[in-house]
Amino acid sequence: MDTTVPVPDAPGVLPRAEWVKTLPQTIVASCVLLLDAEDRILLLRYAPGLPAAGLWGLPGGMLDHGEDPVGAARRELHEETGITLEEDLRFLGYDHRADVLRTGPVIDFYFHGGRLPAGQPVRRSTEHDQHGLFALAELESTPLATGLPTLTALLEAARTGSVVCLREGLPG
Repeated sequence: MDTTVPVPDAPGVLPRAEWVKTLPQTIVASCVLLLDAEDRILLLRYAPGLPAAGLWGLPGGMLDHGEDPVGAARRELHEETGITLEEDLRFLGYDHRADVLRTGPVIDFYFHGGRLPAGQPVRRSTEHDQHGLFALAELESTPLATGLPTLTALLEAARTGSVVCLREGLPG
């Protein structure tokens, strides 16, 4: 015997395409940590006219539609520096930030791209006006897009082979 009771005026199930539009939206980005032989970090400075103008950060950027984080990291690194990595990228961790530049939540994936060979040329995109290799101690008074606690945690993860989970750029 069927005991199902119809519910009058019950909301219908949305078609998948409509349901997806109701889900929270999050921007996803991938960044690459590249080090030289002295554990200095390759950073790029955003050019004038960009939202982060004058700030230094890791090579990286947002994923294209359907792109995976590793593919985006490789693509962004090449677009922003001209560097193509042959070796595998090692996952270092992620950072969840609740609101970035009033655009909503962002999840950044971080990958270790290994060591830069001595004399490796960097061919910057128009998005950046300077690049440099920096020790952590040199960054205390540097205006950063990727914060010092984040860079410190990523460098430690690269050195130890560990993975970091960050929230708002901080471990924990």
